[in-house]
Amino acid sequence: QLQLVESGGGLVQPGGSLRLSCWTSGFFLNYYAVGWFRHAPGKEREWISCINLRNQKIDYAGSVKGRFTTSRDNTKNTVDLQMNSLKPEDTGIYYCAADSDPSTNCGSPDYWGQGTQVTVSS
Repeated sequence: QLQLVESGGGLVQPGGSLRLSCWTSGFFLNYYAVGWFRHAPGKEREWISCINLRNQKIDYAGSVKGRFTTSRDNTKNTVDLQMNSLKPEDTGIYYCAADSDPSTNCGSPDYWGQGTQVTVSS
């Protein structure tokens, strides 16, 4: 049984930065992939990034590539998302999710965190 808890959301001006953390637990974590997703009202959930915790392969959505970076911090048991050059369209609730089949590239998450709000506005 995996547990995921997000933190680090908040209000930031366009062009600013935020760092989100996803604390994870579970005996089989190293066989999972952990992804970040976001959901804005009136829009579909959007995949942002995926990190394969077995081989560290990382993929990003085109909308965030070059601005967002996901990484694993083994000392804190977290998967983090560094978000730079934020835009108003980045606003939404951000979720981390674990996928028990890393080959799906976070395409079929099994466990979800509670979400953290990110608001980019001037």
